[in-house]
Formats: sequence, structure tokens, C-alpha cells
Amino acid sequence: MTKKIIFAFIVFAAVAGIFGLNLYEHVSAQTSEEKAVAEVLRQNGSAFARNDMATMNKIWSNDESVTVFEGGHANYGWADYRDIHLAPEMKEMKNTKYEYSDIKAKVSGNVAYATMKYTISGDIGARRANGAGLATAVLEKTDSNWKIVHWHSSSPRRPSPTPTPKSK
Repeated sequence: MTKKIIFAFIVFAAVAGIFGLNLYEHVSAQTSEEKAVAEVLRQNGSAFARNDMATMNKIWSNDESVTVFEGGHANYGWADYRDIHLAPEMKEMKNTKYEYSDIKAKVSGNVAYATMKYTISGDIGARRANGAGLATAVLEKTDSNWKIVHWHSSSPRRPSPTPTPKSK
């Protein structure tokens, strides 16, 4: 009876080891994909800061599926976002710094989403602009590359100025 128990334990351990190894490989691949998504997002911020449209063209989907929601405005399609929003904004800012922190990515097949915090600063004409907020990105994996297909960012609302009391 002891040999049967030992044999059963060995078989159980072998089966568990095989499944455990596969589970480990799945978790490692998932972590690798999440890191790849976060890297694409960091490239986005860095390319913006450098006014590098060539990199933007590589990391964004270049078709009509792109949607961007920023500052209460919507862009539909890569050309609309690139030409009407992104390129003019990049050109206008000098000495730009644009960074993401607290990136949390989730991958499911060939689709990923991520949430993050951002900070941005740059010179616009003679003034220094600073901003911060939250962003969400959706990416799609095509030809083994992650591409941004949706972007939504928001910054905290500024308090309304206190009205000046009317004199009586």
C-alpha cells in the first residue's frame, strides 16, 4: 500500500508540475506584454516631448479606428488627431517634458488597456505651462507591435474664479 501512495504522489507531483510550469509561462508572458504596453506609452510621452512625429506614426494605429478624447474635445481617426490636434500642439510647445507614472496595464489577447498619471510642462511662447492629470489608453497588437487606438486624458478642474462683489 505504501508503494501505491508513493506512486500516486509522484504522479500527482508530476502532473501539478506540468500544469504549474504552464501557468508560470502564461504569467511570465502576460507580464512581458504588460511591460511592452507600458513601454509604448512611455515612448508616446517621450516622442511628444521631442516633437518626434515619426515615432508617433509607429506607435499609433494609422487609421480611422483611432479616437482621442482630451479637454472635452474628440478626434476621430489618426489623420484628424495628428493634423488637427497633435502636430500643432507639439509644434507650439518648446522645452517640453511629458511623463507618465503609475502605469497599470492589463492585456487580454491582442487588446490591452492601461491607466496612468501624467505630468506635462513646456514653454508656450513666453510663458511656462504645467499640467497633470489622469489618462486611459487602449492598445491593439498587430504584427507583433502594440499600437494606441484610443486615448482619453483629463486634468483636474480648476476652481472658478470668485466673482467680484458688485459695489452698491
